[in-house]
Amino acid sequence: MSDRDANARLDAALIARVLASEDRAAFAHLMRRHQGLVRAQLRRLCKGDQAWADDLSQECFLLAWRKLDQFRHDSRFSTWLYKIAYSCFLQAKRSRSEMLVTEELDVLEENDPQAYHPDATHNFSLTLDLQRAMAQLADGEREALIHCYHLDLSHEEAAQILTMPLGTLKSHIKRGKDKLKQLLSSWAPTSHQES
Repeated sequence: MSDRDANARLDAALIARVLASEDRAAFAHLMRRHQGLVRAQLRRLCKGDQAWADDLSQECFLLAWRKLDQFRHDSRFSTWLYKIAYSCFLQAKRSRSEMLVTEELDVLEENDPQAYHPDATHNFSLTLDLQRAMAQLADGEREALIHCYHLDLSHEEAAQILTMPLGTLKSHIKRGKDKLKQLLSSWAPTSHQES
C-alpha cells in the first residue's frame, strides 16, 4: 500500500469517527495532519503575511468542522481542505479594501525554517528573489504555481480548488513559469563555450 493510500485510509477513519460521534480528538488529529500544508498554502497566497494566514487557517478549520459531513470522498481530504482555504482567502481578499498588491516583500523572519537558512546565504538569496518574482506574477499565475508546485497537487486537483478550467490553469502555469524564468534569469547557470 502506498503512503497516499495509507494517508487516505487514516483520514477516512478519522472522518468517520468525527461524523459518528462528533469526536473532537479525532478532528484535532485530522487537522494536525494537514495544518502545515494549509498554513503554507495560505502564507503564500497572503504573500508572507503570517498573521493573516493564521487567521484564515483558523477559519478554514472551523468551516471544515462545520461542513465535514459534506466531504464526499471523491477527492483527497487535503484537496477538499485546500479548496476551503482558498475560498476563505478569496472572501477575505475581497473584504480587505486596504489590501494592495505590492512589489516589495516584508523582511523574512529568521524563525521561518522554510524561508531562512543561516548556513546557506546563496539559498537565502535565491529564496528572496523567488518570492519577489512570485509577487510580480498575476494572481492566477501565482495561485496556479503555488498549488501545483509548492503543494504538489495535480493539475486536475489545482483546477478544482481554484475553480477554473484545466486549460486555463495550464495557461497560467506556462505564463507564470515563463515570467519566472525571465525574472530569475540572473540565477541561470552560465554556459562556458569553447573558443
